[in-house]
Amino acid sequence: MAETIWNTDTGEAVYRSRDPVCNLRLRVHLQRITSSSFLHYQPAVQPGKDLIDLATFRPHPTASGHRPEEEEEEELVIGWQEKLFSQFEVDLYQNEAACQSPLDYQYRQEILKLESSGGRKNRRIFTYTDSDRYTNLEEHCQKMTTSASEMPSFLVERMANVRRRRQDRRGTEGGILKSRIITWEPSEEFIKNNHVINTPLQTMYIMADLGPYGKLGYKTYEHVLCTLKVDSNGVITVKPDFTGLKGPYRIETEGEKQELWKYTIDNVSSLAQPEEEEREQRVFKDLYGRHKDYLSSLVGTDFEMTAPGALRLFVNGEVVSAQGYEYDNLYIHFFVELPTTNWSSPAVQQLSGVTQTCATKSLGMDKVAYFSYPFTFEAFFLHEDESADALLEWPVLYCEVLSLDFWQRYRVEGYGAVVLPATPGSHTLTVSTWRPVELSPVAELRRFFIGGSLELEDLSYVRVPGTFKGERLSRFGLRTETTGSVTFHLHCLQQSRAFMESSSLRKRMRSVLDRLEGFSQQSSIHSVLEAFHRARRRMQEARESLPQDLVSPSGTLVS
Repeated sequence: MAETIWNTDTGEAVYRSRDPVCNLRLRVHLQRITSSSFLHYQPAVQPGKDLIDLATFRPHPTASGHRPEEEEEEELVIGWQEKLFSQFEVDLYQNEAACQSPLDYQYRQEILKLESSGGRKNRRIFTYTDSDRYTNLEEHCQKMTTSASEMPSFLVERMANVRRRRQDRRGTEGGILKSRIITWEPSEEFIKNNHVINTPLQTMYIMADLGPYGKLGYKTYEHVLCTLKVDSNGVITVKPDFTGLKGPYRIETEGEKQELWKYTIDNVSSLAQPEEEEREQRVFKDLYGRHKDYLSSLVGTDFEMTAPGALRLFVNGEVVSAQGYEYDNLYIHFFVELPTTNWSSPAVQQLSGVTQTCATKSLGMDKVAYFSYPFTFEAFFLHEDESADALLEWPVLYCEVLSLDFWQRYRVEGYGAVVLPATPGSHTLTVSTWRPVELSPVAELRRFFIGGSLELEDLSYVRVPGTFKGERLSRFGLRTETTGSVTFHLHCLQQSRAFMESSSLRKRMRSVLDRLEGFSQQSSIHSVLEAFHRARRRMQEARESLPQDLVSPSGTLVS
């Protein structure tokens, strides 16, 4: 006889199913390996000899009427939450005084009906369902460690109570909309009760009574063959996993007479018929279609458009990092300045922000602080006077880098500014910064020990302030020092009716965008080169259209 290959992997396996869990069917096969069949051997007895017949030691039929040979092996197909009574429950619930709850009386009626119809179909294999007391006690008393003196923590106790909210609570919570979604002033008891995730869970245990012959129905001989848990999301947890092509599992009983049992667990759920699958696909398709229509009704069919002749600028930005600064614990104050003419923003729009304080890390020779601070804003441009000769301006992004020490004293590390990109798309901008300095050593000592330094009263002084009306802006006498740099990542979107119209309005908006890009020298060079190529192409076309005798240098004029 070939040696049995045992399956030692008793860990749990997780499956996900969209089908109703009531269709789950498991086949459990239980067999005794240490057989007592040698007791059935009866040698030949010589007559006249006072010998004891070995048949005296043969086990007698049990009270349930089954022969011991029949109890060596058992196989059952069990459905989800199918109740199979053990011998202990049969003996217990036949006594009406032991019934305390309505479920106990229900079990008593079912057991009496089974006894009157010929007895149970199972002998050793039985089940505990989600409603049984064993399920609550088992999950509440299970240990988290191997220590004999383990004391359950608060989290363990709360997690043990996670599953105690079955259909009676699920129906209520799913059918009635909660009036208070956010609790603004939660109490300590409320926080404790809602600290753990309370996912509805159903549990089922497949058990085996491995007691010796004639001693079925004792709690000490009960062993768990398989644990099944199903939550409301269709996640099925099986411990141990289905046997499949792997070997059987083994159980060794303890006591005076140790016995070895093997068992297998197989999934024998019936597959869906093609007609059922097709009907299910139609139901899902209809459900998804209804959900899509619902989402469309929330969004609406009207696309938000800008006013005629207006341009909408939408920027999703990120303060990526800052590097090359003298001190640690940096934070950045930034804001966007819109030109005073033709530009506007919504009244609730916030055009400034402050990042979190970030410690630096060494990257090569520099110290870099990574902020990853997101910001967003939108602005509108309305070109009212097309004949204006003044150069149109684009929004400017200003930034101020500061450091914070242990005593909450701050220092200015640098100022910088950059013009926002005039083209839509993704852009990475690196802004070089500087700070005003004093030549006196006392100023640097003051900056190091007590914080504080020279600061700009108006941050727009980094460039030409928008409020400046003169012809020349003098910075004579302002001593500065180059510091580090700040990296921004910008995603720019532009929206205008002119992008989808082919009328003169589109040409007008194109001229507006061209003028807006006029501050870029690169844009000017490209426009000059394009004009030169167009003139050269026209000259070549005109040259080819002339007669060859006029073009040829050897041609002579005839008077």
